Amino acid sequence: MRFLAAFTILLALPLPAPCHRLDEYLQATILSVENDRVEGSMRLVPGVAVASAVIGSIDTNRDGVLSPSEQTAYALRVLNDEMLSVDGHPLKLRLVSVSFPAIEQMKAGTGEIQIEFIAGLLPGGGARKLIFDNRHQSGNAAYLVNCLVPRDKKIQITGQSRNENQSHYEVDYTQTDGSPAQLVRSLTLSGFAGVFRLGMRHIAEGTDHLLFLLVLLLPAPLLAIDGRWDGCAGVRESLLRILRVVTAFTIGHSITLALAAMGLVRVSSRPIEVLIAVSILVSAVHALRPLFPGREAGIAAFFGLIHGLAFAAALSDLGFSGGYRLVAILGFNLGIETMQLFVVVATMPSLVLLSRTRAYPALRIGGAVFAGSAAVCWIIERMLDAHSAMDILVNHVANHAVLLAVLLFLSGLIARFRTNAQRPGDARLS
Repeated sequence: MRFLAAFTILLALPLPAPCHRLDEYLQATILSVENDRVEGSMRLVPGVAVASAVIGSIDTNRDGVLSPSEQTAYALRVLNDEMLSVDGHPLKLRLVSVSFPAIEQMKAGTGEIQIEFIAGLLPGGGARKLIFDNRHQSGNAAYLVNCLVPRDKKIQITGQSRNENQSHYEVDYTQTDGSPAQLVRSLTLSGFAGVFRLGMRHIAEGTDHLLFLLVLLLPAPLLAIDGRWDGCAGVRESLLRILRVVTAFTIGHSITLALAAMGLVRVSSRPIEVLIAVSILVSAVHALRPLFPGREAGIAAFFGLIHGLAFAAALSDLGFSGGYRLVAILGFNLGIETMQLFVVVATMPSLVLLSRTRAYPALRIGGAVFAGSAAVCWIIERMLDAHSAMDILVNHVANHAVLLAVLLFLSGLIARFRTNAQRPGDARLS
């Protein structure tokens, strides 16, 4: 039943294509790490266009019937195309069971082949790494893979990563024998490092979280005059505003991250995701026209409470409990803050430089319109469970973030140099 429930969750993960197409062979794998073994469950669903070829590869005697021996032989071929290792040591996959649907169901694209397997796990402790590769029918396959929360509380998942098509999957976890000494080592070293990296990766991949913060910072170097952004604050004042906004956002999401991760606050994920998109829309409108000038830190703290609930949802998926949970909250939050600090340090000098040039209004308005458009699309998507190309566009921009940050900084230097050249008497930043 654990694998059946998990398979339902697996289907919610993003596929390498918009959906399971008729010409794909969907292969979903659920792994479960136990104290002395790794259990696996595969669900294979051939699309209509590839079903005949799959059936032909199973029905080796061409009698139109998939006999038990042919089913077992095919399941073994599938496992032969999988590679599973822990700590660099390959594990031998042993077939536990296999079941096939009716051929008519497979031809209709609805038949599901089920394969259960197990692999003995070598003794070990501390930080461990599991790697799973699926190479079966790679020419026409769509892969999904995930890992269950371990039943044994001595095993804690600390990180997961997949390649783009999910044919390669890595799981970092800690395993203890329950002794206090090993528990302390695991908590203070490998477990902390794992969730710290997870926090950094989560905020780096969480484009909506960063978009909210960056757009809220767009008007930070400016002055609000008569309901418009007009004029520049001093460099010191600009940096203080930025510091206040970032600190307030940090305090806000740290509070709800801790409360939710400890199980003291429970909120459904969909309204949280909608409210995060709303926070981006509000900050985008504020970047166009002052809505709450001088109160940006308060708004950052308020919406930070909402963003923290989303961070907690990502952390809770790993199933930390007891003392692990405290270390996980601390490490995950510090990872978020570290990556957030990197982003702010990389972009804020450029914004301060550009804010003193004629190019800044175009950058501010363009950034606000882009963020507002993304927010509106996300609100619609998350409320109606619809889909748009906005995620693709935002992720494309995010994938070039380093290049954009460098170009933004160079543009700031060039624009500032030209401004100083035109105004030789005003070369000093105010």
